[in-house]
Formats: sequence, C-alpha cells, structure tokens
Amino acid sequence: MGQQYSPVMTYDAGPTGCGELIMNLFLTMRKMNRGEIIEVISYDPGAREDLPAWCRLQNNHLLERIDDGNISHYFIKKG
Repeated sequence: MGQQYSPVMTYDAGPTGCGELIMNLFLTMRKMNRGEIIEVISYDPGAREDLPAWCRLQNNHLLERIDDGNISHYFIKKG
C-alpha cells in the first residue's frame, strides 16, 4: 500500500458504470474545495481507464489507485 491520504469524503460507486460514476463524481466534487481529497471506490474495471482520463480533463490529480482484487480505491485531489 502506498502513501496515507486524508480524504474529506468517500464516494462508493460500487458496480456503477463509468458514465454514471463520472457524472456522480463530478457533482460530488463540485461541493469540495480546491486541494481536498476524495476517495472513490469502484468495482467497475472500466474505471481504471476512465477515471485517470477524466482527472486529466478536469485538472484534478489522481494521487493513487490501490487495487484490492476486483475493487479499486482512487485518491483524487481536486485541482
């Protein structure tokens, strides 16, 4: 396991597909301040490609992805 982060919130997307996951994450992160960290939990393997790309497009920073079997934990810092 990598660095320890202190997320201000956790968004458990479960098996939600990437379109819905991205929209919900976008709306959730609108409430956050710049520099705050959110932990996103996803069971969708497509998120491994889509979340990093979305972060780049939105000027957010994917700090780390931690895989635990089929579950991925993403730590994203709002840009």
